[in-house]
Amino acid sequence: MSESGSYYIPNGSKWPIIASIAVCTAMVGGSTLLNGNNFGKYVLFIGLALIVFMIVGWFNTVISESENGVYDTQVDTSFRWGMIWFIFSEVMFFAAFFGALYYVRAYSLPWLGGEGAGLATNTFLWPEYEANWPSTANGPGEIGGDFQVMGAWGLPAINTAILLTSGVTLTWAHHALKEMKRMQLIIGLGLTVALGILFMYFQGLEYGHAFNDLNLNLGSGIYGSTFFMLTGFHGFHVTIGTIMLIVILGRCIYGHFNPKNHFAFEAVAWYWHFVDVVWLGLFIFVYWI
Repeated sequence: MSESGSYYIPNGSKWPIIASIAVCTAMVGGSTLLNGNNFGKYVLFIGLALIVFMIVGWFNTVISESENGVYDTQVDTSFRWGMIWFIFSEVMFFAAFFGALYYVRAYSLPWLGGEGAGLATNTFLWPEYEANWPSTANGPGEIGGDFQVMGAWGLPAINTAILLTSGVTLTWAHHALKEMKRMQLIIGLGLTVALGILFMYFQGLEYGHAFNDLNLNLGSGIYGSTFFMLTGFHGFHVTIGTIMLIVILGRCIYGHFNPKNHFAFEAVAWYWHFVDVVWLGLFIFVYWI
């Protein structure tokens, strides 16, 4: 057991080597499958199964150590800084895609339309191009076919309301935990999980509408590429966040956490609020403007 202020040194663990084997197996299987060998899907499945096994086992070890009082304030500080840097890396990840969207709309589009430094580009590459956004043109010859853009005031607006509401229910659960109101904590977390699942369901409906009714896909010009890269990666993060919330909900039902020791809850709450903020940016710059 650690003493307050001491430097915690964990015991030897099998999980890092299992993680390395799992990721390597999945990478080999995925690359083999992409190169046309159907055997690769079995290797990929084994790798993914090992990754799930590793995550469950490693988290179980960390949870057990935490509940048994192994960690001290130094470990708690390390966890907090680790989560802060992780979320910062996620900010940079999405900043790259938002930056690509900004570059296309603020620089590439005007240049192709003949403004400023793009006069020669417009003259020799695509003289008949009209610099309008969102652009439904796929390039010379309309490669990929015609498509329609996704409106903001249907499912996207509903999903915005869902995510904003989920932030409120999660904050309610957090306050309930601080006040040791276990039932309110469980109800608030349960509602947050339900709203996350509902968001993913509606995004699935939205993608079905895009593919089947709007002919909108990743091949639909730069609009389609940026739309699906941003919304798709955000949806992936919502999926991961929902799984994390389910784990925290299970721990709360089991009786874990108290007002002074609940960083796992706080870490997931930080992540979920980050996902909410990213969606607001998506709704404004991808769907609305």
